[in-house]
Amino acid sequence: MSEIPGDLKFLKSHEWVRVSDDHDSGDGGVIVTVGISDHAQSALGDLVYVELPEVGSTVTAGNGVAVVESVKAASDIYAPISGKVVAVNEALSDKPETINEDAFGDGWIFKLKPEDTSELDQLLTPDEYQELIENEDR
Repeated sequence: MSEIPGDLKFLKSHEWVRVSDDHDSGDGGVIVTVGISDHAQSALGDLVYVELPEVGSTVTAGNGVAVVESVKAASDIYAPISGKVVAVNEALSDKPETINEDAFGDGWIFKLKPEDTSELDQLLTPDEYQELIENEDR
């Protein structure tokens, strides 16, 4: 199992979130990058297709916004928080296996401009997520 980066937050459904400053907007806000965990991509197996959300669309926390398909199954990707999709990882359209190769880096799926950053407080810390997957594996 790979190390879980300490700068991430997680959903119980195995999406990860990385919060960064929004340098482009000039409003001092944040951007949230979303992907699936290394644990999730490993469980899914070789990814063969990614359905990305539409840039500009508004998403609601807990709702499905993207889909990843592997040779084993299709899985919804849920919005960790509510907000507006400001970018998608177009490279995944041609190379979905990037998620398998670098789940916490180049395998990111989409970026959000949050409506309410306090929703981030509801997400799991890396330690809480580690405990979750250890309990799942039992």
